[in-house]
Amino acid sequence: MTLNRLRNEKSPYLLQHAGNPVDWYPWGAEAFSVAEVEDKPVFVSIGYSTCHWCHVMAHESFEDSEVGALLNDAFVCIKVDREERPDVDSVYMNICQMMTGSGGWPLTIIMTPDKKPFFAATYIPKTNIFGSMGLIEIIRRIKELWQHKKAELAALSDNVINAIESASSTPDEDALNMSTIEVAYDQLLGSFDWENGGFSTAPKFPAPHNLLFLMLCYRHSNDPNTLEMLEKTLTRMRMGGIFDQIGFGFHRYSTDAQWLVPHFEKMLYDQAMLAIAYAAMFQITGKQFYKSTLREILAYVLRELTDEEGGFYCAEDADAEGQEGKFYVWRYDEFKETLDEKELEFALSVFNIRKEGNFHNELTQTIDGRNILHLTFPLTETAKTFRLSEADFSDMFSTVVSKLFEKRRQRIAPFKDTKVLTDWNGLMIAALAKTAKSIDDPMYIDAAKKAADFILKNMLKADGRLLHRYKDGHCAIEATLDDYAFLIYGLIELYESGLDRRYLDIAMGLNKVLIDDFWDHINGGFYMTSANVTELPIRPKEIYDGAYPSGNSIALSNLLKLRCHTPSHDLQLMTQQLMQGFAGKVKQSPAAYTMFLIGIDSLLSTQKSEG
Repeated sequence: MTLNRLRNEKSPYLLQHAGNPVDWYPWGAEAFSVAEVEDKPVFVSIGYSTCHWCHVMAHESFEDSEVGALLNDAFVCIKVDREERPDVDSVYMNICQMMTGSGGWPLTIIMTPDKKPFFAATYIPKTNIFGSMGLIEIIRRIKELWQHKKAELAALSDNVINAIESASSTPDEDALNMSTIEVAYDQLLGSFDWENGGFSTAPKFPAPHNLLFLMLCYRHSNDPNTLEMLEKTLTRMRMGGIFDQIGFGFHRYSTDAQWLVPHFEKMLYDQAMLAIAYAAMFQITGKQFYKSTLREILAYVLRELTDEEGGFYCAEDADAEGQEGKFYVWRYDEFKETLDEKELEFALSVFNIRKEGNFHNELTQTIDGRNILHLTFPLTETAKTFRLSEADFSDMFSTVVSKLFEKRRQRIAPFKDTKVLTDWNGLMIAALAKTAKSIDDPMYIDAAKKAADFILKNMLKADGRLLHRYKDGHCAIEATLDDYAFLIYGLIELYESGLDRRYLDIAMGLNKVLIDDFWDHINGGFYMTSANVTELPIRPKEIYDGAYPSGNSIALSNLLKLRCHTPSHDLQLMTQQLMQGFAGKVKQSPAAYTMFLIGIDSLLSTQKSEG
């Protein structure tokens, strides 16, 4: 097999494509220079190693010699790991959403040699299907347009960039207030699924920052409806197929409204943010259900996603042996082979296993004998149906899960992305520190310290600036806002849980670098990239709280906490400017910025107490 230019990369995702017939370049100056010299547009494909539809497009198109030849002839082709280059992904995902009204991965962008896009899409099938143009037809069409209507494409690309720049936030003197928080609450209330928990219909994401926001609202109001929204969501998620009932940890999202059929990839940031949510819910209610779920999430992370030196890996794939979810689903006969008669009767009932299968296969439009393990009731309630004491039920449950876990270990496991990212590690450090404080277990402080020390040893340069990615002893890529904000967050939480002053001092030093290199002195707020990074057509600035909170949302909370530890007029002024810098955008749809609003609530409370 002939390897392309990706063969020397460290990213597992890029290495997955090193044997493609496509002559991929990594993102960098060389590719754009070649495009300019050869007068070709640039085809950019952005994805990540555990992305199911990225695998589908790779197998259909990028591994196909015909498609590879067409791409190589018409374009200079670039592969980007969005986890390594979140700044590149951010710029072009925003552009895709503006041009098409939607986004997702794999992200496909076609642009001029000066990085200005004129075409955007997500997954594209190889050939035309259901009235949609396939990749082969798109390649041929754009090659013809580039040859005969290049000026029109260039004008389109300029218009796209101008539209994105004009949509950038500008300060709003009418700052955010409690009414904005109330609007966000009402929007979440209006989209809440009272039957299943969670927000909106399928697909349904855990959105832990929304739950943390609701917890804030509940502390203010003691409203029983708010508590019900929280309890229903956090309980139904733990009971559902979105939670790995055998190996623990949460899958990425549910494809249905009932939390039954997940998209099976497991991401570090989901585990971190959900651990924070369950820890907070345990503090509010004192219920052991939330404490045990919290321990299960972290047991998975410490077992499967932890480097021996203490850093945390990115993710586990949805696919195994080329099939999504194959590692996680079960057939009745497998249960029968693994368990004795009494255990089998118990397990079939507890986990809702059926001989014919328990979910509808969307691809075959059948129920095909596969089962996704899920609970009908929380375990404490299920125990009553078996007329067992809580202790006897717990012993039986542990025995069954242990046997099934060992049986599952004989399967071919999903691919594990062993990159260590500074930002996602910062979130997990915060989750461990918060857990240690909420359930008073020093084991989690030790894990948090080990991870923090790993990042500080390997990812902190001599000049006090951070790097983004560690893989196989190799550190690279300039850190983004998220790296600084999330690691500072983790270090502050670690200090507050363990009272080791060293972590607070390092957090303050990193915060100074963040302000020096990322602060927007004109409009307020933090850019996603350092002022030293000039390779993108625009400098992105994010506030949307998506799969995980935005760097600006966490940075606001960090500034408020650092003010408590080190009073500073500059930090006080900066929090106000940060609020005003995004006020206009947040007011348009407050429920999309719930983590930011948690910081705003704290800021408003501080301002009120200071008179």
